[in-house]
Amino acid sequence: MTRRLSYTSRARQFNARHPLFSQILAQVVFWTGVNILLASIIYLQTISVNLQHGIATEEMKLSVVGLICLFMALFYGTTQGLLDYSLEKYFFRKVSLGRIIVIKTVISLILLIMLFALVHYVLAATFIAPLFPRDYQSFTEENWSYLFYQFTIFYFFMTIVLSFILEVNKKFGPGVLLPILLGKYRSPRTEERIFLFMDLRSSTSIAEALGHLHYSGFIRDSFLDINQLLNNYSAEIYQYVGDEIVLSWQVGEGIKDLACVNFFFACEERFREREDYYLSTYGQVPNFKAGLHMGPVTAVEIGKVKVDIAYHGDTINVAARIQSKCNEYQKKFLTSDHFLEQSGADRHFKTHSLGQIQLKGKANSIGISSIER
Repeated sequence: MTRRLSYTSRARQFNARHPLFSQILAQVVFWTGVNILLASIIYLQTISVNLQHGIATEEMKLSVVGLICLFMALFYGTTQGLLDYSLEKYFFRKVSLGRIIVIKTVISLILLIMLFALVHYVLAATFIAPLFPRDYQSFTEENWSYLFYQFTIFYFFMTIVLSFILEVNKKFGPGVLLPILLGKYRSPRTEERIFLFMDLRSSTSIAEALGHLHYSGFIRDSFLDINQLLNNYSAEIYQYVGDEIVLSWQVGEGIKDLACVNFFFACEERFREREDYYLSTYGQVPNFKAGLHMGPVTAVEIGKVKVDIAYHGDTINVAARIQSKCNEYQKKFLTSDHFLEQSGADRHFKTHSLGQIQLKGKANSIGISSIER
């Protein structure tokens, strides 16, 4: 069954396969655009001042500024991409948002000074001077100083803008911000999606044993570990509801390599790898139960004070009801027979049919099966 992937799906896949390159590319593209804007402002300002004082416009000298802006975009964007990727992956998992912004701002300022010095004393003399020898020689230290002040002020505010864009993109996930800006979800639209409801088993007894503070830390760490696997399986987080996490895929990317099924088992493997940490910290290892279903849903942008993309439809209700049957049948992973028929998962995993089951709130029974490795 071949389905054409949307822009959002392609963006998620690219980000999943090339997370580092994706970070660098986003930074380089943004700072290239920003520096083109800065060079244009400097150019127009120079023309305005020169015309006002009757001075001939020195267009060639502005070519020097343009090349400096290009060098800064490439080096600053690449370095920032590497830096953001490393910090997010290794240091910022449990750091507050305010502290992250302060740390990134300080590091960005230090980075800007270092790169500007590199462009000034090394790259300009190597690459720009041979192209425009006369204009480069007339580019005095005072010119460099004022150019540095312009870069510092401009980059400071643009860093805030970029941080905002990245945080919004992180909230909605890769590839969603652009469709929202274009109004894709302003009006309800039908999509075929897969939903996976993952709920912590024995959550009440764990909460009683740990107390509410340690239990919240336990849930936080569990969800952080689940988040580490999202990109590898093209998964989207739809909702966090207490100790439950709801994940979603467009049908094409969820069925491909059975990503939506493998994701659950990858989470189990992740928790096994981190067993020593959980036992030493909480005395418990996360153990989730899951329900999986696919079908049509309606997607629409809702809210004004807090904007979100909501999915409505029977598919979500059925997936939640399937997950609620796990305890009754002593199974950790249940799915609808409809999903098995459409995906062919029964040819790759051990499945056991539980027959036609009457779900709460449903007039008709539905075929359900368990999935095991």
